[in-house]
Order: sequence, then C-alpha cells, then structure tokens
Amino acid sequence: MRILVVDDELPARERLKQLLIELDDCEVVGEAANGQQALQLSQQLRPDVVLLDVRMPGLSGIEVAQHFNSLDTPHAVIFSTAYDEYAVDAFEAEAIGYLLKPVRKEKLARALRHAGRVSNTRLRQLPQSPGQEQRRAHICARLGENLRLIPVIDIRYFLAEQKFTTVKHRNGTDLIDEPLKELSSEFGDDFIRVHRNALVAEKAIAKIERDSQGQYRIYLRESEETLAISRRHASAVLRRLRGMKE
Repeated sequence: MRILVVDDELPARERLKQLLIELDDCEVVGEAANGQQALQLSQQLRPDVVLLDVRMPGLSGIEVAQHFNSLDTPHAVIFSTAYDEYAVDAFEAEAIGYLLKPVRKEKLARALRHAGRVSNTRLRQLPQSPGQEQRRAHICARLGENLRLIPVIDIRYFLAEQKFTTVKHRNGTDLIDEPLKELSSEFGDDFIRVHRNALVAEKAIAKIERDSQGQYRIYLRESEETLAISRRHASAVLRRLRGMKE
C-alpha cells in the first residue's frame, strides 16, 4: 500500500512514518508539509492512501480532500488530527478513516485495512465536493503535471466550453474540468448564473446595460469584457442586482 503522509508538523510526520515502518505491506512514498504540496505530490506519486492532517496553514486538510475528488486517480483519505470536532466535515469529504492524535498503531492499522478494502471503483462513485456544506476557498487547475490553486475571491467568472470550464481570474485564465452546474451549487451565494454556460462573480459586475436589440449585457470591473445575459436568466439576474443601473 503506497502512502503519502501530510502534516505541517515535522514530529507528527516522523511519528506516522515510524508507525508505518512497523506495519506490514506499507510504503511511505512521500511526505508533504502543507495542502498545496499534498495536491502536487498526489499527482506525481499516485498514492493509494493519504494520511492527512486537518488543521494546516493555507489549505486545510478538508479542502485538500475536496480537491482530491476532482483528480483522475482517486485516493483513500485517512485524517489525523488532535481535534475531534472536525469528524463530521471529514466524513462529508468522504474520508475512509479519522484518527485522533497521538495516533495509535493498532488504530492506524485498522484504518489502513479498511482503506485497502475500498476499491477504486467505489472511490470514483463517491459524491463530489460541491454537495458538501463547507465550500472551497480555492479552485484547482491542472497545468500538465502541475497544479495551480486559484483563490475563489480572485475569480471573475466561469465559462463552460465543450468539455472544459474556463476560469477567468485576476491573474489570467485557466481551464478546469468541473461542470458549471456543480460550481453554481457550491458558489451560488457569491456567483450569479447569467447564461446556461456562464457564472459571474457578483462583486465583479460593474453594471448591466441593454443594447438596441434588447439584449442585456454585463460589464465587468477593471476589464473591457462584457458577457451576455440570456433571456431565460435576465429576470432573476435583474432581481438579484436590483438597484444596479440597467
């Protein structure tokens, strides 16, 4: 069983690695000190199981597990934490196990045995992250073998195009393979569906105007871009942005 150990504290990583050495059929293929490293190494190393700390600076373990759901190769996730109040969030993120620190060898072995019984087919069928209560603070885009984390607060809009979704953000444009429907479900409090293929950040909207053909268009802040509002969505968009000049 190939295992990636993720914890921001070196002593915690060392303890887990020592316990794994004492267990049969376990190979530590790598270790990460934060969530971004975990995402990157998971792509490179393809572990069977990720032992994942919950509380880390930057990306939390819960958010890392949510991003794992969008990767091609599924990973079984076992959380390790000193705090039991994250158990519900952990299992909503489809964790296979939840271990309280200090981790005991027999409990770790039991969790790994359980992970070994979960097939890749079952992992692929697990619910995806947008249905969970805790939404992500970043979107993960793949650039070849590398990953880019895009802060949601920097995103201006999502635009669905064929098999991919374009993410337009403060620092450029990236492609992701997440459906617009699921993005709308997850981020609908801050983003507005303006077209069947477009989801726009409310704070990115400078104004709405109507052209000579009666077509409503959105003008974006700090940009010359405009986006069409479909007739189907126009009433709902205008109601939500009531008070903005048409």
